[in-house]
Amino acid sequence: MKTQSHETEQNLKDPVCGMEVSHAAASEKYVYQDKTYYFCSGACRETFETEPEKYIH
Repeated sequence: MKTQSHETEQNLKDPVCGMEVSHAAASEKYVYQDKTYYFCSGACRETFETEPEKYIH
């Protein structure tokens, strides 16, 4: 039986706007400090890229 990672089973939160996005439907992603962040749009990803520490909790 194939198992899924916890990340693919849950909705994720866009760290910039707070919108919930699914792993599969996220339009953008960005790896920062070995962690992948998912975004609802390219604009949110670009905002995160300019100042990632501001959005990491």
